[in-house]
Parts: sequence; structure tokens; C-alpha cells
Amino acid sequence: MKPEPTHSAEGLSTAEVNERLAAGLGNAVNNSSSRSLVDILRGNLLNLFNGIVGACFVLVLIVGDWQDSLFGWALVFNLLIGVIQEVSAKRTLDRLAIINQPLARVRRDGAVIEIRRELVVMDDLLELRAGDQVLADGLVVNAHGLDVDESMLTGESAPVAKIEGSAVMSGCGVVAGSGAIRVTAVGADTYSNRITTEARRFSLVNSDLRNSLARLIKWVSWALIPLILIAVNGQVQSVGGWGALTGDEWRNVVVRSVSSIVAMVPQGLILITSIAFAIAAVTLARRRVLVQELYAVEGLARVDVLCCDKTGTLTSGDIAFDALREITPSPVGTQSATVVLGLFAHDDNANSTAEALRRPFPLIPVPVASRVPFSSERKWSSVTLAGQHPQTWVLGAPEFVLDSSQEHAVARSESIALAESGLRTLVLAVSTSDDPSESQLPHGLVPIAIVTFSEKVRDDARVTLDYFREQGVDVYVISGDNPATVASIARTAGLDITEAFDAQNLPDTSAELAEILREFRVFGRVTPDQKRLMMAALQQEGRVVAMIGDGVNDALALKHADLGIAMGSGASATKAVANLILLDGQFSALPGIVDEGRKVIANIERLSRLFLTKTVWAMILAVVFGLTLAAYPFEPRQLSAVDFFTIGIPAFLLALLPNSKRYLPGFLERSLWFVVPIGMVTAAAVLTLDSIIRLDGSWTAAESHTGISILLGVTGLWVLSLLSLPLDRIRVAIVAAMVASALGIFLIPPIAGFFGFTVLSAAQFGAVAVIGAVAVGVISLITWLIDHRSDAQANG
Repeated sequence: MKPEPTHSAEGLSTAEVNERLAAGLGNAVNNSSSRSLVDILRGNLLNLFNGIVGACFVLVLIVGDWQDSLFGWALVFNLLIGVIQEVSAKRTLDRLAIINQPLARVRRDGAVIEIRRELVVMDDLLELRAGDQVLADGLVVNAHGLDVDESMLTGESAPVAKIEGSAVMSGCGVVAGSGAIRVTAVGADTYSNRITTEARRFSLVNSDLRNSLARLIKWVSWALIPLILIAVNGQVQSVGGWGALTGDEWRNVVVRSVSSIVAMVPQGLILITSIAFAIAAVTLARRRVLVQELYAVEGLARVDVLCCDKTGTLTSGDIAFDALREITPSPVGTQSATVVLGLFAHDDNANSTAEALRRPFPLIPVPVASRVPFSSERKWSSVTLAGQHPQTWVLGAPEFVLDSSQEHAVARSESIALAESGLRTLVLAVSTSDDPSESQLPHGLVPIAIVTFSEKVRDDARVTLDYFREQGVDVYVISGDNPATVASIARTAGLDITEAFDAQNLPDTSAELAEILREFRVFGRVTPDQKRLMMAALQQEGRVVAMIGDGVNDALALKHADLGIAMGSGASATKAVANLILLDGQFSALPGIVDEGRKVIANIERLSRLFLTKTVWAMILAVVFGLTLAAYPFEPRQLSAVDFFTIGIPAFLLALLPNSKRYLPGFLERSLWFVVPIGMVTAAAVLTLDSIIRLDGSWTAAESHTGISILLGVTGLWVLSLLSLPLDRIRVAIVAAMVASALGIFLIPPIAGFFGFTVLSAAQFGAVAVIGAVAVGVISLITWLIDHRSDAQANG
């Protein structure tokens, strides 16, 4: 049963709080910032590749030598690294998410306490002060000049006055005054979280890399089923057939079959991808960027459109004093406008406008008879100076302070012109007739000056927007505020525009909307639904769109963009649906995210070629040796040795190196163009050497395995060298270290003996060298042709 509501001014009692928590009326919502431990374990352990390799591992442990099970131990070790790395990343991200959660101030048992937001319950008395974020929906029970910033919901930057009985929704911020609200909705029932639920229906970021990997896994998985059957049958038939195998022969069949099967499975590719993204997430976390989905790191590396909200995004949300423009000399003459503005600036109930005046107008003590505090409802405040001839000064919005009289005509026209230029304007006027009341201005007001303010553009906005333009990314500013104001802010931030488009005139059809988006870059009075439609129109044009915002009104646009980025000071609903959160609200973090994303996906594309080249030649060998009923030309331990210096260690090292190459769609196509022909060349080289060995007849099994393993090592190291281009000191060091490792494995007797390698004769080594040299030459030619094709496509 739902607890009865309470209306005590003392707030809820502890018993009432516990009763509501037990009834599920708390403010907790599931806004987890990272994958759960179960998801991490499932993602790393439960996939087809691991199942196949794991089964082969167990079989070799049962019937073979432990040296042949090295591939399995490498898998276990890699899985541990992957799980530990992702758990470490999860802990870092969750800790950041917790640290950045705001606290709620509630009245309970007659005392005001601070609690975590999830402990707020229905009917709580939530105390609000300037600077607070509203953490639950409620109705105002008392207000003292309470002004709320609802730009999170509407996009309008002007604050809204709240009186007793007014509704206040979660995600808003208190900009002036104080008050208290009675909580009427918590958790998933709040306005902001209802939008979050709507926006979260499709939660995965659109990742070309993930989609390509998923297709690869599907294709390889289907191919493995018949290939494993062919490989196993071929090895059985090569030693006498299914019904005639002895115990030792079964052992040989298992070991050879495992060699062919394990070689075909690119299990390390999935692991290295997860690790690379996890490391990127932790790296960005240290820069105060919270990654809510690992594949979001890819996003900013491939976007070509960046859409920004204005309030709280391009701007800091604060306003700055611009100028004091005199209209008429003061008729009273005893007090200057600057002294009076100092009094307004240092009012105890100061709002953001007063705070902007404090630096240019210091407080000069003068006798004050009375004050009327500023209210967003009446849009003005006043101060009456004491003395023999009292003066009442009023500071407020022109449309509220000025009347239609001829005396105010000059002030009215100048205020309108300044407002159209994007400045926020207030009029300073004086009267000597009477004191104002809170509901009525004094008579005989004479406008003295116009005070102008500009929204404070973030210090790093211009530099960051310039960076994206230099990278060929189109920048749009999309705001719910006045178009003239938005245009002014956009120009201040460095955008070369003449005017903003009023979204009230936007067409309904996608084609017409796309045409407007091609012509204009700055938009004002945009509704939340129009923002979403603009994302869709840009995407239909083939653009990859990132959206940056901080308000609830940005949430749907963030979710429908290819990459959603929320400011750390933004609404909880917006942060919940974003892929990335700039915790410090620093635009300067975006280029770093771009660099990190480029590093990750460019390196993964490079490493995928290492893994998949091996998969291609292994599949070809499995089919050929399976159909010809010939014994597989090396054992699992030897494959593990070659993998060590051609793929395993270099993959981990190369995945962490910087790479500034801009990502272009078509990862899968580019990879296949590389791995298929080079895999075929490698397989042809192995088959040629195997044919020579069989025709010669003088090679022992150990010599045959050694020769083919050296050949695979040569081609693998050459592919590694080509994929490391352009070479620098670090990449040269990696390749040199892998060559040294290969020499040690083949030439140092204890190590060579462990893997079953032996010394080749001069003639045998000559045959390997000649075939290897031909293979390296053909691989180099193919690589040159592929690069030439890619350059031609890039140049149109």
C-alpha cells in the first residue's frame, strides 16, 4: 500500500522515509556508466571462438604433450588480461560516476541534511538554494525570489520565477533565491527520467567497426563448421581411416587436427579489440571524460558533422557585463549610475546578473532607505536612496521598465537594436516621485542608461571549433534560444555566419529540411523534436553526426545522433543517454577524444589484418590437406611459437601506439582486400615448400616442420613490417625485437628443442629462403597495388 502523503513543515520522519523506501518510492534509477561484471565475463568468455579453442585445449591436455597446449595457456592468459583490464576500467568509470553525482538537501525530523540523490523519497521536503540542481519533480511549498533555469527543458536561457504551487521538474537549476518543494515524482517517474527511458530504447552507438567485426565473426563461424569436418577427416584418413586407428595414431590425429583448427580461429582479434577500447576508456577517464559505451571511442574519429547546443554548451551558462551605454544624464545629479549599479551588484539576494556587475561596479556605501529584490516574474528590482530628496533607481528588462511614451522612445529603440545584436539588455532608470512596491513601478521613471550583457562563451570553444573545421567537420549550432542571440554567440565562438535560421519556419519534410541544413549552420528556437529530426536529416544525407548538449531538451537529439556527448554540468537525463560525458565541461577535451578514437580504430584495423591473414591461409591449408588426405605440416606448439613473434606480442604493443589517421567507413572491405590475396600467397608458399619436401623425400618430420615454420615466420614478419608503416623508432624497435625473438626460437638449442625445431642443411635452408623471398616480393607488390587503389579512391 502506498504511504499516505504528509504535509508537515518539519519534513518526513525517519519512520516515514523507511516506509517509502520499503514501498519502492525512492529516487534510485539505473544509470550505470559501464558494463556489469557478468557482462564483462560473458563478453570475454562466451563466444564461439573461445569455445572452439577451449575444446581443442582440453583435447590436447588429455591426449597430447603439454607443449602442444601452449595456445590454450596463451588464451587463458589473454582472457585474464582482458577481464582484469575491463574490470579495472569499470571500477574507474563507476567511481567517476559516483563522485560526480550531486547531493540532495532535504528536511527530515525538523533538520536539514544532505543525502545521496537516490535516497530522496516521495513527499520529501527538498530544500533549494541558488546553484542547486533539482533532483526530483515537485511542487513549490515556499519561495523567496526563487528563479529556476529551465533551459535544460526548453532551451530558453532566461530564468523562470517560481511561486507557491508552481511545478518544478528534475534537471532544472536554481539560479537565484531559495525555497522548498514537496517531491511528487521520484526515480523513473520523474520528467527527466521519462525522457531518458524514451531515449534509451535503442542504446548502442552505431559502430562501423563493431558491425564489421560482427559480420566477420559470423562468416568465419559458418566457414569453420565444414572446414573442421574436412580437416579432421583428412587427418584421420592420412593415417589409415576411421576404423583402423591405434591409440598413438589417434593421438597424432588429434594433435594435427588441433593444429589446423586453432590456426583458423582469430580469437585474439576480439580480445585485443576489447582491451584496446577498455584502455582508451581509462585514458579518457584520466582526462575527465566518462565513456559510457566502449565503442563510443570510435565515434568522434569518424564524425563529419558536429552539432552543438548553445546554453551551457558553447556558453558556460553565465553572463558577462558588456557595456554601460548612457542615454540621458541623471536629472538628480547627486548619485552617479556607477554607484547605484554597485548597490544592485552587491545585493544579498543577488542573481547571475548582479554577479556579472560585481567586478566592474564595486560597492560604495551610501544610505539605502528600501529595496525591492529582483524577481523573474516582474523582471526588475529597485533601490531607494535615503536623504532629503530620496531617489528610487530601477534596473530591469526594457519591456517591463519602459512605457510607450515619447520620453522613453530613444531608450526603447536602442534596447531593441542591442537585443537584436544578441546582447541581453537592462534599463537603468531613476524616479524622484515615490517608492515602488513589489507590484508597481514608481512614477516618472527617467531612463538613464542601458546596461548590456553577453553570455559567456567558454574559453576553449573557439579553439576547439577551429580544430574541427580544420579536420573537415561541419559545425552546427542548434538552440532553443532567440535566433539573434544564438547568432551572436556563434560569431563570438568563431563561426563565420551572418544570421541564424528561426526554426519556427523549418519545413516538415526531410528533403526540404536537408536543403535548409545545407544552407544554414546556426538555428534558434529549435524544439527538442526538431533537433531529433535535424539529426535524422543529416544522417539521411550520409553524414556521421555528433551532438553535444546539456539539457533535457537535448536528450533525444543526443540519442539519435551517431555520437551523443553531454556536458558534466548537464541534466541527469542528458548524461544518462549520452555516449560520452565531459565531466569538467571542457571543450578542449574533444580533440583528445578524437586522437584516442583514431588511435584505437586505426590500430585495430591494422591488427585485424595480422589476425585475418593467418585465418585465410589456415583455412586454405585446412581444405587442401583435408581433401588430399595429407598430414598437416606442423604441430600446435610450432604454431604457438610462430604466433608469438608474428601476431601475439606485436598485436598488444601496436594496439597502444599513437595513430592519427582519420577513420573512413569500409573497414571490412579494406581488410578483406588485404588479407585474402596475402593469405593466398602465404598458403601457396607453404604448399609449394610442402610439395618440394614430399618430392625430395629426404626431409625428416622435424626438418619439414622447421622449414615450413621458418617460412611462415618470414612471411608473418614481413606482413608485420608492412603493417607497421610508417616506421618510427618505436615501430622499428618492435619489429627488430620480434625478429630477434624468431632467431632465438629457431637457433637457441634448448628453445628450438622445446618447440620441436631442428637445424636445416644448406640446401634445405636455401629452398626455404628462395620460396620465402618470392613470397615476400609478391606480398610487397600486392600491398603496393592495394595502397595505390586506396589513394585513388581517397582522391576521388
